Amino acid sequence: MRDDKLSVQSVDFAVSIINLVKELKLKKESIISNQIGRSGTSIGANICEAQYAHSKADFTAKLKIALKEANETGYWLEILYKTNYIDEQTYKSLDSICTSLRVMLISSINTVNSK
Repeated sequence: MRDDKLSVQSVDFAVSIINLVKELKLKKESIISNQIGRSGTSIGANICEAQYAHSKADFTAKLKIALKEANETGYWLEILYKTNYIDEQTYKSLDSICTSLRVMLISSINTVNSK
């Protein structure tokens, strides 16, 4: 298990997303819950895959996929909020973490590209 901030935060976020999906399923919501379940857990999976990248380009590609998944997850969170499946507090909390992940991913990608 990695202990860098990006890895830890992505795992914690995935756990939060899984718990959200459980709640959504109890509310009989299945369309968005399936989408956000995939994209929200894929962020950390791609960060984990980047750890064993074959090259600098492969490493960057995995982080870029994680960034795209984080962006998609932010979209689904907004839709869930606007359709009243999640309350404002839940939305703001999860969206803040998702935004933080995007910022760290962009910073990591820029750092790798500048070397």
